[in-house]
Amino acid sequence: MDKLRLMNQPASATMETTELCFPELHNISCRKPQPAPSDTLLSYNLLSLISLLTVTMNLLVIISIAHFRQLHSPTNLLILSLAVSDFLVGLLLIPVEILLSEACWILGSVLCALYYMTVFTITASAIGSIVLISIDRYLAICDPLHYNTKVTVNRVRFCVCACWLCALIYCSLILKDFLNDPDAHSSCYGECVVVLNHVTGNVDFVFTFVSPITVIVVLYVRIFMVVVSQARSVQSKVVTLQQTVTMSARKSELKAARTLGIVILVFIVCLCPYYIPSFTGEDIVDSSLATRLAVWVWFFNSCVNPFVYALFYPWFRKCIKLIVTLKIVQPHSSHANVL
Repeated sequence: MDKLRLMNQPASATMETTELCFPELHNISCRKPQPAPSDTLLSYNLLSLISLLTVTMNLLVIISIAHFRQLHSPTNLLILSLAVSDFLVGLLLIPVEILLSEACWILGSVLCALYYMTVFTITASAIGSIVLISIDRYLAICDPLHYNTKVTVNRVRFCVCACWLCALIYCSLILKDFLNDPDAHSSCYGECVVVLNHVTGNVDFVFTFVSPITVIVVLYVRIFMVVVSQARSVQSKVVTLQQTVTMSARKSELKAARTLGIVILVFIVCLCPYYIPSFTGEDIVDSSLATRLAVWVWFFNSCVNPFVYALFYPWFRKCIKLIVTLKIVQPHSSHANVL
């Protein structure tokens, strides 16, 4: 069975001198986590910094794209969707994981179910946004003549809303048994545990890892092939009218494809460690050190994306300057030239 566990060891698993999560429930209470003091302080400060950076930087992305009208493009709306997912990771998921590394789960089974529902939904929506970004770049590079007619702001808005709604429905189905009885797999009082059976775990592995990664890789391989073909046409000076139109927008679109390609590559790299046990047929148990590190690598990806935008997108740097200097509160600031 695939297990995801916000873990506190049951009373029988640790020394009797260990402090209980709920002393009044001696027979069924979990034991409090006992991390090494030096490790606790270092990890707490580091993870708190990551959480703060994740929230701050992604909030800047959200404000930039939402406020400045010049940035209301289909591609930027997809970036906005991903930034919202990353923002929620920093605001909700990372702080809860920090607290659970040092404390018991005291919020009850209902909030335990809600927390895991939130984790799965945010993760699924982020993966969906990454796939939509790949499709957007594929259409922009491989079919530039029809891109503006096929990919409109309203259509992208619909796709983004559909992505989040599908993520919510999908996670409700995957976690159906857990949502019906959140305490079914808890070994003691003071832990929050979700268990996916073998079939459900394999379905989740296919839909949240194998299928999205396959689509992304295929699309970017196709993009690479088109770019190489265009480069050869330029070198041979055999350029058709369609290729001339294609290359007129090629530089800006290729720059966007390169930047978002880096975002996608980093996402895949950070996602892979978590699913390594699935390749070997092992359980995913969040109480293990390796899995917890993989989860933190996954969460850290949400902090990296805005720095990629800042490095490769001049408009994002301009927006940060306008936001930090509070010029966005001035009248008509939404019409400022940031491109």
